[in-house]
Amino acid sequence: MSHSVTAAPTDATPATARTVGRWMISFLGFPLGGFAALALTGPVDSVVNALLGGLVTGAVLGAVQAWALRSGRRQLMAWTVATALGLAVGLALGAWIVDFGSDIGDLAVQGAVTGAFVGLAQAAVLRPRTGPVAFVWPFYLAGAYALGWVVSTVGGVAVEEQFTTFGAYGAVTVALLTAVLPLFLSTRPTTTEKSAS
Repeated sequence: MSHSVTAAPTDATPATARTVGRWMISFLGFPLGGFAALALTGPVDSVVNALLGGLVTGAVLGAVQAWALRSGRRQLMAWTVATALGLAVGLALGAWIVDFGSDIGDLAVQGAVTGAFVGLAQAAVLRPRTGPVAFVWPFYLAGAYALGWVVSTVGGVAVEEQFTTFGAYGAVTVALLTAVLPLFLSTRPTTTEKSAS
């Protein structure tokens, strides 16, 4: 008599789907932050506008991502501030490097620089929970942000209007690529307990 082996019932698959689904909703932080920045600071046509616009966009994006990560109040604030500062500095530097150009190559470079700085700022928040592996994040995010701009440009977004961030196509692409973050964090214990010493 053959015995069929079945896996014990587990909530892993639904939990994974919920984690990824919640993170995918966070893609809205990109267009919402971009529109807010455009209304408040105008197009990215100067270092000052890039700094201010990046700060606004990063604050909105960071808050939405922190929600998606189910962050507590302190972590939400840290993630939001880190994302805002990283996006402000990264966008200003990236846009300046390409002389505020908006062709696909310029935007890929701008995206890579922006992503690297956002990733570096976020890595500082992630490190207590993830250890040194957090510093892979800036490199990964640099690639993801560069691709986000490429996808948006190819998708027909009016990039010549010099937005602070890519459009919906790029935002969905980046959210999908970065879903590895909440999945990885879901395997790590939350550092609420204090180490005994």
